[in-house]
Amino acid sequence: MARHRLERVQFIPRPREEVFAFFSDARNLERLTPEFLNFRILTAGRIEMRPGALIDYELRLHGLPVRWRTRIERFEAPRTFVDVQLSGPYRLWHHTHEFLEVAGGTQMRDAVDYELPGGPIGEVVHELWVKKQLDRIFSYRWQAVESVFGPASTSSEHTEPCATS
Repeated sequence: MARHRLERVQFIPRPREEVFAFFSDARNLERLTPEFLNFRILTAGRIEMRPGALIDYELRLHGLPVRWRTRIERFEAPRTFVDVQLSGPYRLWHHTHEFLEVAGGTQMRDAVDYELPGGPIGEVVHELWVKKQLDRIFSYRWQAVESVFGPASTSSEHTEPCATS
C-alpha cells in the first residue's frame, strides 16, 4: 500500500485562539465541506474535543452513502489537534491540524497522511479520482475559510499551494 500525503498551509488574518476555537468545533465541519458531499454529523449533542473523542458522520460519494468515524488522537489547544479515521473509505487517514501565531494572524497547516484499500487497484483509483477529489475538497475548504475569516493579503508569502502525493 502506498501512503500519500496532502499538505496545505493557509494564512488567516485572525488571532490563533479564535481560529483554533473555530476549527476545533466539529459542528463547523459542515461549513467547510462542499455541498456535493452531502456531509452531515451523526453524533448527537455537543462534541467535547479531547483525546479519545469520537465523531460519526455521513457523506455521499457519487451518490452512495459512506459512514465515517473519527477519533481525536491528540488535542493541544490552541496549537494542534489530530484526527484519525477509525472506519470509513480509507485504509488510513491521519489528519494533523497545526496553528501557529504569525505576524498579523495565524498560519494554519493541514497535513493528511492517507492510504486507500484495494492494493494496486486502489492506487489506480487514487491517480484517476481520489487525488483530484481531495484537491477539490481542500480548495473548497480554503475558500470557505476565507469567507469565514476574511481573505489573506494578496502576498504569496502567506500561502502555500496544495501538495498531494
